[in-house]
Amino acid sequence: MPGLVRTLAVLGRPAAFLEAGRGRSLVLVHGAGGRSHVWSPQLLALADTARVVALDLPGHGATGGNGCTTIADYVLWVLAFLEAAGLERAVLGGHSMGGAVTLALALDHPDRVEALALVGTGARLRVLPRILELFRENPPEGVSFLAGLAYSPRTPGSAVVEAERALLETPPGVVLGDFLACDRFDVMARVAGVRAPTLVLVGRDDRLTPPKYAAFLARAIPGARLVEVEDAGHFPQLEQPEAVNSALRAFLGSLP
Repeated sequence: MPGLVRTLAVLGRPAAFLEAGRGRSLVLVHGAGGRSHVWSPQLLALADTARVVALDLPGHGATGGNGCTTIADYVLWVLAFLEAAGLERAVLGGHSMGGAVTLALALDHPDRVEALALVGTGARLRVLPRILELFRENPPEGVSFLAGLAYSPRTPGSAVVEAERALLETPPGVVLGDFLACDRFDVMARVAGVRAPTLVLVGRDDRLTPPKYAAFLARAIPGARLVEVEDAGHFPQLEQPEAVNSALRAFLGSLP
């Protein structure tokens, strides 16, 4: 998506992001070992509805530097990105680890969040010890292990090329740091304090952040709406983009 690539200075260093459309700002944050391109179907489909911005976190995609090892540090970086982009308030969408980042940001900085779209995430994100072990000792095997868990059995490989490419091209140390950040994340006791309108999306075949995680979010966050996506695993935005885009479009249209 070369025509959509942008850069700006965040905390004194270049940060990369994809941007399309105009109107209400929808800022999308990728998950562990990901990058902005995992939101490609949303940028192309929702540009007539919103200004869609998909960012590369530090150490991911075309944004240099080191990744973070805590969700709190990623929150600070996203706040700096919003400041640099001139976005006082935005609708924030987060996938997996990105959902943890946007959820924590909504709790700690509610004035910056117009609404939340949480995709394949949870209020607590314990990571399988085997994943941590493999990314410490044998990253290629870790990539294969994750691929065996990440998608619905009905998802063709062609649908998740961007997710696979992102994980392969992100430095293993950054991926490990992401998973450590997820493993330490827990806002279960605080999540009822979210006051932003919230959409919770989950693939029914998600084995990494199962539907019960999404159901908890939807119950705990006042007024949250839950959408379960058929024939999708941990990457519903890539596995079933039409269903996800339809839900996001309706959600954006429901906002004041």
